[in-house]
Amino acid sequence: MKNRDYKEFASGNILHIYNRGNNKEKIFFDEQDYRAFLFRLGLCLGFTEEELNKEKLIAMPYSRIRITDTDKKDFTLHAFCLLPNHFHLLIEQNKDIQVSKIISKLCTSYAMYLNKKHKRVGHVFQDQFKAVLVEDDPQLMWTSAYIHMNPVKDKLVKKPEDYKWSSYNDFASDRNLPIVSKELLIETFGDQKSLIKETLNFKVKTEI
Repeated sequence: MKNRDYKEFASGNILHIYNRGNNKEKIFFDEQDYRAFLFRLGLCLGFTEEELNKEKLIAMPYSRIRITDTDKKDFTLHAFCLLPNHFHLLIEQNKDIQVSKIISKLCTSYAMYLNKKHKRVGHVFQDQFKAVLVEDDPQLMWTSAYIHMNPVKDKLVKKPEDYKWSSYNDFASDRNLPIVSKELLIETFGDQKSLIKETLNFKVKTEI
């Protein structure tokens, strides 16, 4: 596992970003929490409230959240998975705006939401998020499979398609969340069928 290095936040780089709850505590308690995180992630990626609210899985129709300063050309989300006490994101930085900027906004906004909702104080996340630079195609394929198989590894479901809080079903079914860009991973694996096959063959006990 690599430590975070700001030199890695450069245009064109793809990063596996992850973090867990403070003391490994839960950061998602119900469906509203998962939606609240994904809605904020969508705003950080440059999507509008109107675009996000068209999708039930990520909609927050009465939200007053304001996260600005980015557009859809700045970053690309290739995969994600939200687990009860941690999250994984596979994000490409397309310009000079560092990924760290939007992840910091995302985590800060979500922490404020969670503390207010549950009438709690203190840190929500364990530490600064971790970022691992993806350096080649085999690592990209391994990382996407690892992310999508996390719910199976954690014994939340038996099959990745049974878990809705990851991007797996955007590749394996007709779900099409606007925040997920599918082209790069499908191209890297060769085609959609190969992506699904290689993901299902992934050794779920493998750790980062």
